[in-house]
Amino acid sequence: MGAGKSSVGKRVAKALGVPFTDTDRVIARTHGPIPGIFADRGEPAFRLLEAEAVRNAVATGGVVSVGGGAVTHPDTRAALHGARIVLLTVSPEAVAARIAGSDRPLLVQGGIDAWQTIADERAATYAELAHVTFDTSRRPMSHVVRDVVAWVTDQQTGSDEEHTTGGTP
Repeated sequence: MGAGKSSVGKRVAKALGVPFTDTDRVIARTHGPIPGIFADRGEPAFRLLEAEAVRNAVATGGVVSVGGGAVTHPDTRAALHGARIVLLTVSPEAVAARIAGSDRPLLVQGGIDAWQTIADERAATYAELAHVTFDTSRRPMSHVVRDVVAWVTDQQTGSDEEHTTGGTP
């Protein structure tokens, strides 16, 4: 949450000339605002909608941005099987300003402390699924995009290296 998935994903898709799907936007467009879904139907119902959106987006192809909690649902993890997964990370210091005033349902109560708890709970799953990790904390988005595009291009040409990058280039 707050790592820049949508911003980076959109730019990566444009650079690669492929479609971009933000599953949170698909859900909101189809089912209404996400905070309302959480309030009216609860997180389990939202995660089912999210799994369906991810499944459809992966089938469409291109770059898919999934919500930070999407991988907590087994159907979503199954939908992502075989996909190249890029994990964008962010430090608590950098994310604090990004999530200030957020209407993200899981952060409304607790702010940065809630973010840290959620990040800690999901860290092992993220690490298990990710093929590559890029930190967005203190780097211009254009550099993150460049690095993701380079990694995808390397993958398409047959390089199997796993990478973790970050910091200031």
